[in-house]
Amino acid sequence: MLEIRGLEAGYGDVRALSGVTLSIAAGEIVALLGPNGAGKSTLLNCVAGLVTPWTGSIHWDGEDLLALDAHLVVERGVALVPEGRRLFGGMSVQDNLELGAFAPRTWAARRAGLERVYALFPVLAERRRATVQALSGGQQQMVAVGRALMASPRLLMLDEPSLGLAPRLVAAILEVLVAINRAGVAVFLVEQNVPAALSLAHRGYVLEGGRIVGEGTGAALMADAHVRRAYLGPLAVRRP
Repeated sequence: MLEIRGLEAGYGDVRALSGVTLSIAAGEIVALLGPNGAGKSTLLNCVAGLVTPWTGSIHWDGEDLLALDAHLVVERGVALVPEGRRLFGGMSVQDNLELGAFAPRTWAARRAGLERVYALFPVLAERRRATVQALSGGQQQMVAVGRALMASPRLLMLDEPSLGLAPRLVAAILEVLVAINRAGVAVFLVEQNVPAALSLAHRGYVLEGGRIVGEGTGAALMADAHVRRAYLGPLAVRRP
């Protein structure tokens, strides 16, 4: 489905990614772990067509994504929920959602997309006419996820969806990701809440200093001593 090989990217003279190779199969939830500055957002932005890599390849169902503009990447079925949401605060919930529906060309498809989003997030249906700036942080994150879903993606990428949210809202967002995945959408998740991410993920990768330094199943990474020490704290390291 998604194949990334030897990806290198950066900004000016600053290298952000070095030889990154990974894959995501249809129907998988894959977590990407790493400290701040590791290159996680850069990697997602490369896949989304927002950052042009220096070298390497990104293929989606065998097609070269690097040959496509960002809007064509979305049309191929790859959608990104960016860090920080990037919503239009003065516009209504529904207007923000419909901005994500430029790929479906018919009004019927847009209406169906709205119905799916409102079924996942009933509170958005209740507040569809409210401006986004009047919503809570958790509700705004729901709008950001819903906007991406309006493009009917087969791969949904999320950059720190739980950032700044209360634990109850984090749990609600992650439950929705499970439901989205059960509907057949693959998920590529960058998430600061490592236990939550690995509990959902079929597989995961560890990105440090722009390089993949570890990979495995969610359970295997949760048990890995380096992952536990680096991302869960010293008390999480199992003692003999």
